[in-house]
Formats: sequence, C-alpha cells, structure tokens
Amino acid sequence: MKHVARKRFGQHFLADPQVLDAIVDAVDPQPGQALVEIGPGLGALTWPLLQRCRALTVVELDRDLAARLRSHDGLTVIEADALTVDFSALARAKGQPLRLVGNLPYNISTPILFHLLGAAAQVLDQHFMLQKEVARRMAAAPGGKDYGRLSVMLQWRYRIEVLLVVPPEAFDPPPKVESAVVRMRPLPAVAAQPDLLAELVTVAFSQRRKLLRHTLGRWLDARGFSGSFDLQRRAEEVPVAEFVALALDVAAAH
Repeated sequence: MKHVARKRFGQHFLADPQVLDAIVDAVDPQPGQALVEIGPGLGALTWPLLQRCRALTVVELDRDLAARLRSHDGLTVIEADALTVDFSALARAKGQPLRLVGNLPYNISTPILFHLLGAAAQVLDQHFMLQKEVARRMAAAPGGKDYGRLSVMLQWRYRIEVLLVVPPEAFDPPPKVESAVVRMRPLPAVAAQPDLLAELVTVAFSQRRKLLRHTLGRWLDARGFSGSFDLQRRAEEVPVAEFVALALDVAAAH
C-alpha cells in the first residue's frame, strides 16, 4: 500500500537516483560506524546507506513508516520526534561519535539543527538535505543579508559546506522550493557558554538594520560590561569569532 506524504510532518520523499547516489557518495559510510538517519521516510536513502554500512539507526516520527522499517534486518528504529532524542546519550550507548544523515523536514529543520548543537561533541559529521535558503544562511559569510543568527550559532560549532543543490522535481511530492545538501563537521569546542552566546547573538540581530550600539550596546551596559567592542557596526558585519570572543569576555566579567 502506497504511503501518502503527510503535510503535518513536512514529508517530501527524495526519489531521484542520481541525487541519492551523490549523497551516499558524499557520506561514504563504512561498516562499524555509528550512522544515524533522521527522517528516513520511505527508505530511499536508508537502503543504499545500509548496503554500505550494514547497520543503521533511524529516527522516524511517523508510526506507519516506523513499522515498515522495523521489518528490515540491520535497522534499529527509534520511533520519536528527533527534537526529543538525546543524541549525546545515543553516542555514548554506541561507544563512538555519531555520523548523522537526513532529509530533514523543512518545517522543523532549524529547531533540529539547534537541538543537535548540544550533541556536537559526540558527532563526527552531519550530512543534511535542507531548504536551499536555509543552507545558504547556514554557510553565509559576514557582510550579506544571508548572514544572521543561524550562521553565527552554527559556524561557532561546525565547519559548513554546501555540497549540492537539488531541484524540486527530485522529490515526491515536489516541494515549492529548491533544496541543498550540506556537510557539517564539528569544530574543536570553544569554552564559551552556549546559552550566553545565543542570547548575545539574538540581541545583536534583533534589529539588524540598526548599529549595534542601539541593541547589543544596551544589553552589554545592563550587564556592566566595561570591555572594548566596536558597536559602530551592524550585526551582519561582525565575524563569528568576534561574537564568540565577546561572549567569553562577558562571561569572564561575571
């Protein structure tokens, strides 16, 4: 019986063999690695991955799809919303860093990326299909309109590459937007407080057309920060490393 894509889950199933081959080649899974696929859907990516790595864990929210997947050897199925899964604990249970793969539901891709930040120390790499606009923002350099909170909060923790752009017709049903595959490799952890950095960056980009003295300046004043930081810029002009360094300075001052 054909599975009908469910709009509430943001389901768009990848169906183009060439795109699937390109993703599997980019991931290059090896036997013995702790490979985890988020949102396997109908298994278009699952089966070629499983063929190469022989054992695969999948996280699937849709009860019907999870039931189908359970009947296959080599698959461990976690029937859950990815936003509720403790990926750090999963890595500890497997005794090695995770390799995460997935065609992420576009309606919750950003929350999933932020959720995974907490497990970055337990991850080897991540290969995700996302809306092209989101991928562009993730990898954006300072100075342009695509550079924002998402860019800073992910580039603080990962090296991000956009590997390929995927047209809507590669999916069933086709989404209304272009997609892209990104590779994310965790960087060595900086001793920043993630919550403080997140608050600082959110404030900085809250009114991105204004100079930082109107937004971040007030936030720093409220914390009695007396260090030096150039507030005569807009948030989009500040490199990731400067935001991280400022968060460290603010934390050290308390």
